[in-house]
Amino acid sequence: MSLKGLSAFNEISFKKLFFIGFCCLVAGIAKPVFSQETSNTVNLKTRNELVFGMSTALSGPAAELGRNMRLGVQIRLERENKVGGIGGRKIRLIAWDDGYEPERTIPNMRDLINQEEVLAVIGNVGTPTAISAIPIVNEEKTLLFAPYTGAGVLRKNPPDRYVINYRASYAEETSAMVNALIKEGGLKPEEIAFFTQRDSYGDAGYIGGINALKEHGLQSETDIVHSRYERNTLVVESALADILLADPVPKAIIIVGAYAPSAKFMKLARKVGLESLFLNVSFVGSAPLAKELGNDMKRVIVTQVVPYPEDLSVPIVRAYHDDMKFYGSGRNVSFGSLEGYIAMEILIKAMNNIEEQPNRENIIDALENFGNFEIGLGHKLYYDRENHQASHRVWSTILRQGEFIPFNWKNIPSLLVP
Repeated sequence: MSLKGLSAFNEISFKKLFFIGFCCLVAGIAKPVFSQETSNTVNLKTRNELVFGMSTALSGPAAELGRNMRLGVQIRLERENKVGGIGGRKIRLIAWDDGYEPERTIPNMRDLINQEEVLAVIGNVGTPTAISAIPIVNEEKTLLFAPYTGAGVLRKNPPDRYVINYRASYAEETSAMVNALIKEGGLKPEEIAFFTQRDSYGDAGYIGGINALKEHGLQSETDIVHSRYERNTLVVESALADILLADPVPKAIIIVGAYAPSAKFMKLARKVGLESLFLNVSFVGSAPLAKELGNDMKRVIVTQVVPYPEDLSVPIVRAYHDDMKFYGSGRNVSFGSLEGYIAMEILIKAMNNIEEQPNRENIIDALENFGNFEIGLGHKLYYDRENHQASHRVWSTILRQGEFIPFNWKNIPSLLVP
């Protein structure tokens, strides 16, 4: 072989050896892929911390809701870590942004469960994103706990083992509105309209409201005005036009939307002289909605699924205030962060009832074995195998000078324009 050929041969051999060596190095450091069984029985048992995941809206029009839920969960686990954690193991939260878009939730959920090997997923925000998460948690046998949504799809009968809720449903919220408007306010079903997001979230609230109206004598859905807008947009003008063209013009409008488009809809409605009472479900987010509406907007109600976060007569609200002072970095209290705090409180209570180390299955068993239990809300909660929704309580609040404060439904007649 010539010197030139030998040189070429050596160069090729060196490249082959380098490639083989590189592959071996990558194989040696690559993260191993565990089956579901291995993840539950090996990795989760040997780690020195209890890791929870969250796929939520940290950007986009629902961002403040996601940030508040994350904050509430975080401050409660911080307090638990301060006293030693669960059985000496600290709790950690991994929160990833999905922008309130289902297509981003799917890879987040897969990675949280299979790569980060979380014990459970807690506090995800939104109905469309929850719908994309449900088949994943059922397939992967991993708990989805206390998602920030009241949609019926998460409340099956019998329930999915791996979906457990804290909050009242949207059907219960809109039913409370309808009952108050008709029983206390004296309205006819046809005098109530709906403005909703065009997706599973909006549909869940609308269906709940329509079913409540049928219980009060509504004969046909066609007698009710239902206007809609597209998720993650502020295009509400056409929906408002549908309301304005209604005959008769509705005296009350039930709103099932995000805070930014809902606020725009209400402000535009007032500018053109529409004086209807506006009633929003809890998902709208009271604090960001109040900020968007300002101090001058009147006759706006929001139903809530947690107590008023300034009501220090409620034991868990007092504990929440204390922990916000220590771990909240100066942030204001809110309905959203209180809900996240309550969710983590329930999970911590469940984990403290487990004799061995918590895993993906026994944490569900612990929740289902609660029966009636207390966490300082002022009323009892309940879980068992057939009931995966702890609370059915709905509170009402009204906007006053830029802030939502407690409201008694008996006062609703004074808000209705003749």
